[in-house]
Amino acid sequence: MPENKRKKRIKPENMLIGGSWLDRHFPQVLSAPSIIVLVIVMAIPIGYSIILSFSKLNLSNQTMSFVGLDNYVKLFSDGRFLNSMGITLAFTFITVFLEIALGIAIALVLNKKFKGRGFVRGLMILPWALPGVVNAIMWKWIFNANYGPLNALLTQTGIIDSYQLWLGQPVSAFFCVVFADLWKETPYVVLLTIAALATIPNDLYEAASIDGAGGWRSFWKITLPQIKPVVVVLVITKVIWALQTYDLIYIMTAGGPVNATEFITLLIQRTAIKYSEFGYASAMSYMLSIICFFLTYLYIKIFMRGEEDGGIARSSKMRKLSASERRKRGAVA
Repeated sequence: MPENKRKKRIKPENMLIGGSWLDRHFPQVLSAPSIIVLVIVMAIPIGYSIILSFSKLNLSNQTMSFVGLDNYVKLFSDGRFLNSMGITLAFTFITVFLEIALGIAIALVLNKKFKGRGFVRGLMILPWALPGVVNAIMWKWIFNANYGPLNALLTQTGIIDSYQLWLGQPVSAFFCVVFADLWKETPYVVLLTIAALATIPNDLYEAASIDGAGGWRSFWKITLPQIKPVVVVLVITKVIWALQTYDLIYIMTAGGPVNATEFITLLIQRTAIKYSEFGYASAMSYMLSIICFFLTYLYIKIFMRGEEDGGIARSSKMRKLSASERRKRGAVA
């Protein structure tokens, strides 16, 4: 058949009627409403808050003056902000570490086959499904100094002689908040870890047992590397959530006693609403965002470096095996 009489294949993009602008940009047109909503709901408030963090807003005469980096410089000399940031970071590291450790340990137990396992797994989700406000009210009642069940239980069993002000002392109030957060957030770690454990092949454990590996060694060599991606995701999300804790503190202690549990989120709310320093509160918020971003980036870099090192080691091992295999084949030949 002559070249000029061959039937030309029509490309899909040329099949559009008329090839008009609307046909060429039809996907963008469909997504335009959602993009406009996102810009209105998110981009404009975020942009305004960024500008506000470099300004001083006066509500009395409704004026806003640009102050540059003064709000951010003030943060590093503000003792109340530094104290609040230190308490928040301490709470974050303690709760994240304990929740990950306890969550993995409980998940390993619930991953075993035993009678009533499904029922126990179902109970695990209840604390996490409980609304944060309800959880805070419940634990505030439990730790109440006058009629709390904890004081009644401890005095009746002879562990303590008299009722204690659990939420009225700085150290005990802090650890009461930590315990309340552990009770609510650990089941989330358990559920995701159980899902990750279900993907590990049993052949790996059987091979390890044949090689004489015990339970502890199997955990470090098989279980933990296999669930590592899930653990990294849990650490990142838990760090971000812990840094943003507000309702638990506001209801249980309101930041007291003597600001011992005044987390950064509560300080931001008070700075903006109570003292009307919106620019300074906005600077605090973005400093918290920078810390969240830095910790997230740090965990991702650590995880990716571990994966790259593991990939390099595996590639090197494969190259050695290939070279050994070639030598064997040469010897046989």
